[in-house]
Amino acid sequence: MLDTVLIETEKYMLRKLEPDDTSALFGTLSSKKECRFLSRPHFDNEAELRSWLTDPEWNGRSWVAIDKSDDAIVGRFVAVPTSDNHVTELGYITVSDRQGEGIALACTAALITHLFERENHRRVFAEIDAKNLASIALAERLGFTREACLREHELTHNGLCDMLIFGLLRREWSSLVGNHPI
Repeated sequence: MLDTVLIETEKYMLRKLEPDDTSALFGTLSSKKECRFLSRPHFDNEAELRSWLTDPEWNGRSWVAIDKSDDAIVGRFVAVPTSDNHVTELGYITVSDRQGEGIALACTAALITHLFERENHRRVFAEIDAKNLASIALAERLGFTREACLREHELTHNGLCDMLIFGLLRREWSSLVGNHPI
């Protein structure tokens, strides 16, 4: 597995998630509203969340975003490998009281740049609940292409959900990056 290296933007630092970060994420991940698009329901307690965040069987990498102005944890970002070493699934969540500040845009863009430029990935993708309009808007703003709609694809705590697949190729990102609104 690749290292979860430090990634920086002008305003944020993405560092490897540590077990002690659980408390900062619990307010968001214990909310039914904020977890409505996760495959599992909200977390009832910090111990349950800590176990999920630090599961040794999970094969992905997890970063927390730190706001450089106040050292607050403002989001979690993940990169999950696929059977092809050059393709990765992305995931992201911004803490509830900081949503709408552009954190997900800046930090996801920095993670994408890292995956393409430093790790030589050729493709990244996100699987998004079709009802998650904010996440869809973020993927589109980052230049992702909607590649598929998988109807009744995932059984979650909300029942069967349609999932949208959004993909982005390295060559597309390279052409966007100079003109990107980040």
